[in-house]
Amino acid sequence: MVRALAAQNGESESLALLAKPGTVAVVTGQQVGLFSGPAYTIYKALTAARLARKLTESGTPAVPIFWLATEDHDFAEVSKSWVFDAGQSPVELDIAAVDAAPAGENGRQRPVGGIEIKNPPIDQLRRALAGFAHADEVMAAVENAYRPGVTMGEGFRRLLASLMGQLGLIFLDPLDPAIRKISVPLVSEALGAAPELKARLLERSQELMTAGYHAQVHLEAKTSLFFLLENGERVPLRRKDSEFADLRDRAADVSPNALLRPVVQDYLLPTVAYVGGPAELAYLAQSAVLYDRLLGRMPVAMSRAGFTLLEPRTRKLLERYGLTLPQIFDHPDTLKDRIAHTLVPDSVEQAFADTAAKVADQIERLRAELERFDPTLAAAFDKSRAKMVYQLEKSRRKAARETMRRDDRAQADASYLIGLLYPHRHLQERFYSILPFLAKHGLDLVDQLYDAVQLDCPDHRVFQI
Repeated sequence: MVRALAAQNGESESLALLAKPGTVAVVTGQQVGLFSGPAYTIYKALTAARLARKLTESGTPAVPIFWLATEDHDFAEVSKSWVFDAGQSPVELDIAAVDAAPAGENGRQRPVGGIEIKNPPIDQLRRALAGFAHADEVMAAVENAYRPGVTMGEGFRRLLASLMGQLGLIFLDPLDPAIRKISVPLVSEALGAAPELKARLLERSQELMTAGYHAQVHLEAKTSLFFLLENGERVPLRRKDSEFADLRDRAADVSPNALLRPVVQDYLLPTVAYVGGPAELAYLAQSAVLYDRLLGRMPVAMSRAGFTLLEPRTRKLLERYGLTLPQIFDHPDTLKDRIAHTLVPDSVEQAFADTAAKVADQIERLRAELERFDPTLAAAFDKSRAKMVYQLEKSRRKAARETMRRDDRAQADASYLIGLLYPHRHLQERFYSILPFLAKHGLDLVDQLYDAVQLDCPDHRVFQI
């Protein structure tokens, strides 16, 4: 393994440490998305590197390893990247805009890691980042990683290595024939045990659902645990489980599905912990039965760090409008209403408050009289009361929106907050690449985030830049 990894990474202190008996691996991984994929990709790597350092300092030598999900065939998922420009407006970068989306014969899918990018959207990225103080540094790293003709896997690896080279990460590309050769014994055993493995997984999925959870990977009797890498394509193996044993002489060409893949990973590596997001950790709840049958051990499942990056201007706007970060995660119209509410003149707001209080008092007195006169009339009046209160509140909201309509700055502030903190109704870390943040605040932001990782805190956190 060390020789194979050295061929991919070059010699390093981390590889020298991995070669020593007793060294363990802290593993994480991600699809090889354009321009490093969403920001949480970086947060995964930082968490793994931080844990490896802590273990090493505690007396257990450990190295961080990043599994490049190059075998995955979902090109649509990795072919796009989102950044924001100097106006904090989201900008989509898409390989398909400059390169035709690749596919194999008869629409079959190809492993994304080996797909070449003839014309990486470098110019579009440069235009988007123009005006940021550190754009030139970021573009230099991107241009070095994504040269014309680079594969998705290699461009991704080069960029992450450039951004986080100081952390001692080892990158593992499972499409490498040398890696696949080492995995042959386990894959061969899985092919021979396919009926038993399928039965265990179906039983496990039912156990999870009975316990009130859901199975992350939907399984049916016909679901295959294997793909075949053939002629540059990744083809699902659709055959009876009993027939998979015949493929053991081709085990080097077999690619595992999402449930079997982590078992292969941890057969190859001395994995002590896997760092993942919520969905990945849910995969492991199903894969546990495969680990038990094929490997006899399983790594600790650990949550990655999660951040929303809060810039100085963003903090000031939240304070100005009396907003909390969770309120930004509401519907955009609701956020605009909240901002508008703070802009209504005090006299108007007070008039609405006074009127609401007086109306409520008078309505309650009228209802009491109706209750004494005829309870059925009082019950019918409750509906009318609700309508009156609604109409009054509706008028107050209209006044607030009108105030905001007249205040272009407030409109711009609302768009800024939404665009940066909750773009397209997604968490920032799941939508934007880390690149615009680095272009705006400098490459040393990676080091700041590394220091901010708290291994005992699995919660999503706010990081103030």
